[in-house]
Amino acid sequence: VQLVESGGGLVQPGGSLKLSCAVFGFTLNYNSVAWFRQAPGKEREGVSCISSTAYEYYAESVKGRFTISRDIGKNTFYLQMNSLKPEDTAVYYCATAIGALYGSNWFQTTKYNYWGQGTQVTVSS
Repeated sequence: VQLVESGGGLVQPGGSLKLSCAVFGFTLNYNSVAWFRQAPGKEREGVSCISSTAYEYYAESVKGRFTISRDIGKNTFYLQMNSLKPEDTAVYYCATAIGALYGSNWFQTTKYNYWGQGTQVTVSS
């Protein structure tokens, strides 16, 4: 199984980026996907998740600015990030989980079986 991320980079505050995660060897059908991030010196934190139920979850810090989506046909999922702030600077990781996730557990890293290699997002002027 391989998760290949792309789309990271340097952007000014207020700008936008779209991350992609192409998944090989693991179907997105009936399974959940998510984005996490890790800033220097901090723990990895959940950013957003689409459960197999199609319900979307977001961290409070990104609600209204980030949007998660998926293309089952391409076995790829995305994170559209708008109105970026310096505090969004981190390495972003995509991840997959078997079956459904819910509001009580989507942000737990132990629920995920496969991870991408990470892509750096830097928000700075």
